[in-house]
Amino acid sequence: VNKPGSIIVQRIIKRRWAIVWHMGLSLAGLVITVLLSRTIGNWIITPANLGCILLLLFYSSTFKKKFLIGNIIISLLTAWVVFVLYVAELDITVFAVNAQYHAAMTKIFKLAVLYGGFAFVISLVREVVKDMEDVPGDEKFGCRTMPIVWGIPSSKVFAGVWLLVLILAVLVLFVYALLLGWWLAAIYVLVLVVLPLLQVLRKLYRAAGPADFHNVSGLIKLAMLTGILSMMFFKWHI
Repeated sequence: VNKPGSIIVQRIIKRRWAIVWHMGLSLAGLVITVLLSRTIGNWIITPANLGCILLLLFYSSTFKKKFLIGNIIISLLTAWVVFVLYVAELDITVFAVNAQYHAAMTKIFKLAVLYGGFAFVISLVREVVKDMEDVPGDEKFGCRTMPIVWGIPSSKVFAGVWLLVLILAVLVLFVYALLLGWWLAAIYVLVLVVLPLLQVLRKLYRAAGPADFHNVSGLIKLAMLTGILSMMFFKWHI
């Protein structure tokens, strides 16, 4: 209903084979996680990634239709993509006795929280915007998304407030980079992260229909990309 031209299942691939591929790829990912856990001696990521697989399974069948919980699940999983790198590298025994390792991992933890938090908030905003775009189909199938329960105006306020929080947080980092003399990183953050987010906020305020919300969603994806790519500056600044 929402995107009839983008349907893949039952048009390009049969539903049965879509399920087979879903289960097969999920199992392959879990096997790789187990092999990696064994290699690095870190078994935390195995149950964590198994939890991600189960969350995605229940998201598609149940949570996607629920008020806010589906949005939060996707946002948490997006943040986990970043944070899992820290968890995989962490060795608790070495962390407790090696001061140099402790200092390095503490610094990496701060960066993981920084980028994981960015990923969580911007994903949450995008999920709500997508729900505003998909109201016609979601209503038809009995979904209880935020725009259906609260209405479009209140949902725009919710997304806008989180956008403002994100913009202010990134501006703090911009000032911090300036104080440290990271001029190139500061300019990048201002031009390619802050300004696109301000543009998202402006377009979200003016958005009135599915096409408008689709454009806002596209801009958010661009801001997600430029935000994550700012990691490259830490090659020189860590």
